[in-house]
Amino acid sequence: MFKRKHNTDEPNNKRKRNLFIYIGVTLLFFLSIGIGYAAHIYNKTEEIVSDSHEDIGRENNTSNLRAEEVDPIEDNVSVLFIGVDESEKRDYETASRSDALILATFNKEQNSIKLLSIPRDSYVYVPEIGYNTKINHAHFYGGPKATIETVENFLNVPVDYYVRVNFEAFIGVINSLGGITYDVPFEIYEQDSNDNADAIHLQPGEQLLNGEEALALARSRKYDSDIERGKRQQEIIKRIGKKATSASTIFKLGNVLDAIGPNLKTNLTFDEMKSFLTYGINKNIAIEMINLDGSGGFMDDDLWYYVVDEESRASVQEELREHLDLSISNKNTTDFAKDDLGDKPSY
Repeated sequence: MFKRKHNTDEPNNKRKRNLFIYIGVTLLFFLSIGIGYAAHIYNKTEEIVSDSHEDIGRENNTSNLRAEEVDPIEDNVSVLFIGVDESEKRDYETASRSDALILATFNKEQNSIKLLSIPRDSYVYVPEIGYNTKINHAHFYGGPKATIETVENFLNVPVDYYVRVNFEAFIGVINSLGGITYDVPFEIYEQDSNDNADAIHLQPGEQLLNGEEALALARSRKYDSDIERGKRQQEIIKRIGKKATSASTIFKLGNVLDAIGPNLKTNLTFDEMKSFLTYGINKNIAIEMINLDGSGGFMDDDLWYYVVDEESRASVQEELREHLDLSISNKNTTDFAKDDLGDKPSY
């Protein structure tokens, strides 16, 4: 049993960012490559990807869970999207925690994408440090490499590529597009990206939102349910995508790329990234969100954790491996519930 204690730490509204921010911005970046037909946009995109390229020291840039190298042009592959809370105010560089983790698997034959959201407070074994803690701590101790190793150990699913972005890209993209129109459902007071309390005040009704305002609306969770918040997030992404692909926005793509570029790190090359366009331009693409069931509470260290249900983890592991056309292994990640104090978490 978890310790009975009021949870004042989860969710931590000052640090937790919504996963859609990072995935949405990155997908928009991929889209920009596809519609950036003009030579200067194409060259600009290639330059940004080149500047953002960062290997993590794996042999042939290949996961240890792969028997051989993969090619996203021909193979089913996975991409780990890592959202971090970095900005000029929070100049953490590598020593920052991940605020959102999404493992995406891409299946060529099925023309489908599966997106797994991994709760940031999940209690998992972190190989980099040799004991169990929150999964978002892995990035603090070892950046993308440690995060990838932790996710692979947790799910027994190879992570072929990673993309790391921060929430400043989201703000910059919306501002570059000239804002987005949204029907705000209720009056809200929310903090801004610099954690200034109640700095964003929105009245209900259809209106043009800038980046800070859209971020506040997307992050807000105290006025309704998580389900309704999820619907808002999905709708905001649709609004961004619709405006980004409109004819009036073509000449703003340079500014959009400028907003994303400084906030992006990835081990994808430009040619590899272009290969994902087959998913983006196909209107019949199937995108499925999947989640990990579990329960949360405080442990003996007085910190709040989310403990993933073992059956749920095994089911998700099987689903993702099957989607990647990998054998369904009976192997369980042996260090899932092992910490430095014993074989099971202490509640």
